[in-house]
Amino acid sequence: RRLVWWMPPEEALESPKRFLAQVMALGTWEDVQQVRAELGSECFRAVLDDPPPGVFDQRSWHYWHHVFGIWKIPDLPRRQFH
Repeated sequence: RRLVWWMPPEEALESPKRFLAQVMALGTWEDVQQVRAELGSECFRAVLDDPPPGVFDQRSWHYWHHVFGIWKIPDLPRRQFH
């Protein structure tokens, strides 16, 4: 409820990539460790490969790329408005 406050938890978990991105961008150390214990580290890496736009800020985006040893950090994913 703290990380995806605009929908019920069961609905948030229906979009795992979005939920994981929220954990990566807004979660506490404990949140990250709990998810890592349940799902492993590679799920976080997979989110970086195909991130949902509008979730990450510069700080969390750079942090997670450094965690995985990715030194050429791409631009933040942005929402497209038409």
